[in-house]
Amino acid sequence: MPGLLFADASSTLDDSDFAIFGVPFDGTSSFRSGTAQAPERIREASHNFETFKFEHGEDMESIRYCDLGDLEGFKNVDLMMQGVEAFSSDLVRKNKFPIALGGEHSISPAIVKSFEDIGVISLDAHLDFRNEYEGEKNSHACSTRRISDSVGVEGVVPIGVRSMSKEESKDAEELGLRFISSYAFQKNPNMKETVERALKWMGRERIYLTLDMDVFDPAYAPGISNPEPFGLEPIEIKRCINHLSDRLVGFDVVEVSPPFDNGNTSALAARLVREVIMAVWKAQM
Repeated sequence: MPGLLFADASSTLDDSDFAIFGVPFDGTSSFRSGTAQAPERIREASHNFETFKFEHGEDMESIRYCDLGDLEGFKNVDLMMQGVEAFSSDLVRKNKFPIALGGEHSISPAIVKSFEDIGVISLDAHLDFRNEYEGEKNSHACSTRRISDSVGVEGVVPIGVRSMSKEESKDAEELGLRFISSYAFQKNPNMKETVERALKWMGRERIYLTLDMDVFDPAYAPGISNPEPFGLEPIEIKRCINHLSDRLVGFDVVEVSPPFDNGNTSALAARLVREVIMAVWKAQM
């Protein structure tokens, strides 16, 4: 168990509806390293917030959730993915809602493999559709491609994209990957319509949401691994979470890099974890 648990995560696994766990892994980082420090920093930041969420009219103290600590000690990305898949699969079998604190984006495909018959919305500045990067097929830069291996290309829609290689663009067109760029969103900044478009493309009822913190403009989230200008605002991601709340089956937040943070990025990540817990719980009431 970690020295500090995520705020208000006072239930046991058996008594919980939501199960938080950390994956402090950054073994394939390609620009800024440091995401292995993120779970601890996100937990610290989580204690900043009031339990009462006045916009929801509900209190976090009414919700049963636990913090299971960190999965660590993985020597490489392949072992990490095996360990994370096994751990999250056990949570899914126990009918728990998994919430993972990354770590880098390579953790997400492993969690997705724990589910059957789901779609995935990836909030990300990068398309991450390379088949391999620097000789590694499980790189963080391949997360969308590896997710598509599990749910099909039609089953994943990245939102907020504003960076991709020429090869990724070509592969996306040839293989049929559909995405919504940050620029397209700015032309029609309606998150409800954006999410509904993604859901229509996927045709899936149950949705896993992966949040790469670089989807935000670096002005809001400076402490990230691969900053990319022209990003989304935090309130839009809050709206996305709330619109998806009755469909969500799992969630992760990745790519916070504390060595480059002023505290804002970890705080934003922690607040959005709390938003997911509150919104999903309320949707299930």
